Amino acid sequence: MTKVKVHSKALDSTIEVDRIIGHVKGHKKGPTLVFMGGIHGNEPAGVFALKWVFERLQAKKVSGSIYGIAGNLWALKKGERYHKEDLNRLWTKDLLASLPQNGDPAIHHDQAEQIEINNLLSKILKDEEGPFYFFDMHTTSSETLPFLTVNDSLLNRHFTTQYPLPIILGIEEYLNGPILSYINELGYVAFGFEAGQHDDMASIENCVAFIYLSLVYCGSLEKESCEYQHYHDILAKTTGDVRHIYEIYYRYGVNENEDFKMIPGFYNFQRIRRNQQLARSNGNTINAQDDGRIFMPLYQSKGVDGFFMIKKIWSPFLVISEFFRKYRLDRLLIYLPGVKWIDKDRSGLIVNKQIARFLAKDIFHLFGYRHIYADRNHYKMFNREANARYADYEDQPWLKP
Repeated sequence: MTKVKVHSKALDSTIEVDRIIGHVKGHKKGPTLVFMGGIHGNEPAGVFALKWVFERLQAKKVSGSIYGIAGNLWALKKGERYHKEDLNRLWTKDLLASLPQNGDPAIHHDQAEQIEINNLLSKILKDEEGPFYFFDMHTTSSETLPFLTVNDSLLNRHFTTQYPLPIILGIEEYLNGPILSYINELGYVAFGFEAGQHDDMASIENCVAFIYLSLVYCGSLEKESCEYQHYHDILAKTTGDVRHIYEIYYRYGVNENEDFKMIPGFYNFQRIRRNQQLARSNGNTINAQDDGRIFMPLYQSKGVDGFFMIKKIWSPFLVISEFFRKYRLDRLLIYLPGVKWIDKDRSGLIVNKQIARFLAKDIFHLFGYRHIYADRNHYKMFNREANARYADYEDQPWLKP
């Protein structure tokens, strides 16, 4: 695709980028890292950070292969989140299987972007050597501290706890079709980094710090080569008392043609009181159902996620959960009433809704199961551990006990 111009309000600057912002091949064998920025066109911070880092990586001794990829080029050029459909909601098996073949035209710009990105990722996975790591950099419409969004697999957990950042688990239960969920289903380490507010200068600085820390944690770059402590401190100083592992337990979804507006002033991780007014919908008040912390309140024109609520995960729960998954004790779940395997390959669970309402979701989360979607009478739950490529990462220092 032809290069496009991308503008940053924070820098009051414009750059030109292609699909591949940068690619560095090290002289030594090592992992393959894929960084993506701008999958939403109104989030240019990751694109500017990748451009800046790759201009300096050429002079450093790196191991393995490192890619920087621009997401929705059409939307980045326009400064809009997307054209017709959110590019970060199109990565389901059904939608991927229905992509035009043999040069047939895409139905809109977002699908055309998806086809190019999918072909590029497939080529990288075919041509490069593992272990593979995928990072998707975002910004938010509300004020926020930087944090990580992580699909709940043990590989992801072990790797992401290296960062001095809050970790949010369970977002895959509430979002259908993010690119990182698709990559996780292939078994690779893949997670998201939220750097800050869209047009805040600090968001670009946080993305740069995140990229360098990731290079070090993957073994692509030595700490001494990149001012590691400086970049570590940039992220660490922002997180303070919220540097924990959290779980999403509620999402307010915005319906088509709904007149939804957040009450001004909310920011990520802010403590919320029960019955506190959060938003208005079609003239009616939306209040908090209980105490908690608000997460990703919607302050932009496009989007269907009004806000989320999160809670801190009890540390012993994480330890118990790892034990259950390590020894595949999920086989015991089918002895619960209303629970059975989806197929003979035990690729997931079918859970009767009438029975499931008496079973806490936390029980299934312990074993690694997340509710992905539901039909009228059943939940379908899938386990990230089933496809995890542990053998690819077994020699990595971050995975060793």
